[in-house]
Amino acid sequence: MKKTLIIAEAGVNHNGDIEKAKMLIRAAKEAGADIVKFQTALLSSLVSKNAEMAQYQKDNIGKEESQKDMLARLLLPFKTFEVLSEYCKEIGIQFLSTPFDIESIHFLKNIVSFWKVPSGEITNYPYLVEIAKTGMPVIMSTGMAEISEIDEAIKVLKDNGCGDITLLHCNTQYPTPYEDVNLLAMNTLKDRYGVTVGYSDHTNGIEVSIAAVALGAQVIEKHFTLDKNLEGPDHKASLEPQELKEMITSIRNIEKAFGSKEKRVTTSEESNKSVARKSIVAKCDIAAGEVLTEKNITTKRPGNGISPMRWNEVLGTKAIRNFKEDELIEL
Repeated sequence: MKKTLIIAEAGVNHNGDIEKAKMLIRAAKEAGADIVKFQTALLSSLVSKNAEMAQYQKDNIGKEESQKDMLARLLLPFKTFEVLSEYCKEIGIQFLSTPFDIESIHFLKNIVSFWKVPSGEITNYPYLVEIAKTGMPVIMSTGMAEISEIDEAIKVLKDNGCGDITLLHCNTQYPTPYEDVNLLAMNTLKDRYGVTVGYSDHTNGIEVSIAAVALGAQVIEKHFTLDKNLEGPDHKASLEPQELKEMITSIRNIEKAFGSKEKRVTTSEESNKSVARKSIVAKCDIAAGEVLTEKNITTKRPGNGISPMRWNEVLGTKAIRNFKEDELIEL
């Protein structure tokens, strides 16, 4: 099995502070993530002044305001991402940021090696065309999307030069109720499109991401934060650093546990065969020459003698010597 690509989604959980962004990068590295991902947008191109916040954003922030006013506090300027990209190189973790508009695509194409397309852009035709024209690989989330919309998005990407597409099953609610995860749909995407699949997880906790890997996810994306109690729209549905580390450790353990399709005795269990299995033993004292029957033989541990699977072969033979009770029978 390929190693699962784990994307630690910092998003806008830096709250517009570059030092917090660097702290998030360090936390992702220490937790064992492969990639730390941010969000890049030009406010004037992203949202109109009339756009409302999602209900979860209102709930998490605790006040009414426009999306534009909220995002004005959270977005970092383009030049900051060049600094963060260099910082990622310094400490040894891959940098990634999701563009939310065409200007951001043009900026980021020089500092990312592939694209992460968010669920909200899956129906944005000009955006998808611009992404595809770069020729870079794409990982695309599919939250809120019908199959027909995914069909169309993939066609746009392929028609405009993108040949390497990974799909992430996703539910765009923060947090996602467990009954809405619909995790089995991930492999529907794999079967329908013949692509690598993964899961972008917005549930509370770590178990669904772990389950997704067990079901075949090769990419996991998960929001994380320095502190769930920080002000902002995404902190409450994010993991704290220790939780992120626990998730990643669990995923790496699951990868080891997959093994191969071959059913065999492993090295670690070989020595336990004689302890856990049974042998044919004397049920009572048996004299040499006495016929072995169900009255004088039985099966007991340890399993380093004649296997009970040879029971019918042993019955009716004569004892080759005297056997004490519980002694291993020999032929």
